[in-house]
Amino acid sequence: MSSAGFPQRVVCLTEETTEVLYAIGAENHIVGISGFTVRPPHARKEKPKVSTYLDAKFDDILALKPDVVFAWSDLQADISAELIRRGIDVVCFNHRSVDGILSMIMRLCSYMGYAEKGHAYAVMLQGHVDRAKELATLRSVRPRVYFEEWYDPLITGICWVSEIIEICGGIDVFAENRAHPNARERILADMHEPLRRNPDIMLASWCGKMLKPERIIARAGWGSFRPHATGFLREIPSPIILQPGPAALTDGITAVMSIFDEWDGAGRP
Repeated sequence: MSSAGFPQRVVCLTEETTEVLYAIGAENHIVGISGFTVRPPHARKEKPKVSTYLDAKFDDILALKPDVVFAWSDLQADISAELIRRGIDVVCFNHRSVDGILSMIMRLCSYMGYAEKGHAYAVMLQGHVDRAKELATLRSVRPRVYFEEWYDPLITGICWVSEIIEICGGIDVFAENRAHPNARERILADMHEPLRRNPDIMLASWCGKMLKPERIIARAGWGSFRPHATGFLREIPSPIILQPGPAALTDGITAVMSIFDEWDGAGRP
């Protein structure tokens, strides 16, 4: 620990804490990262990769002598528990909403001794959200949107994704599912339900797998799925929409806004 009691050596088991610490100029404190980290891209070259999403190299983490390890959600509960058993301090965030992302950023930065920088960064991100909301009010028609987080089984979008759809002026046709924090609770029991809800746009982000439209229209009854027929079956890369951190509020919002604007400009097919 530093003389002020703040952590000096940290391991980030998910990308969002890495991105935040780089953004505020605190990257020198990071001694290990997730192997799934792609933001910022140079982090992969600079920092040892000590985990995946569900597994960790415990001996490697201990060898780095971290003051604290940052984790996210119940998905990393087992990793967190094992690190705690091995004597490591763990802070496990568990946010699922846009407000939760902003709160995480301020809490993380305060924990690291960068409260003012964290507040300024959160204010900047909030400004990006607010500008998107303002532009969205100009839409005379709001597109109906189906977001698919996984294809087998079909899983609808997590809370912050559903909120981003609304921030950008869309209507999430499965908005009720965002109340469920866990993916298994957002599984669609009936694979034809998205057809019945008749979305204008389908957004897919298959947790790191490339979207394959042929896989979608090959589903029984999906051959004439409207978003595919009109050209509005679109992929959003998972690093900018499924990361519960800055990426979703910057590049994620920008990507969703761009698709909605294109739909609007195409005469709302």
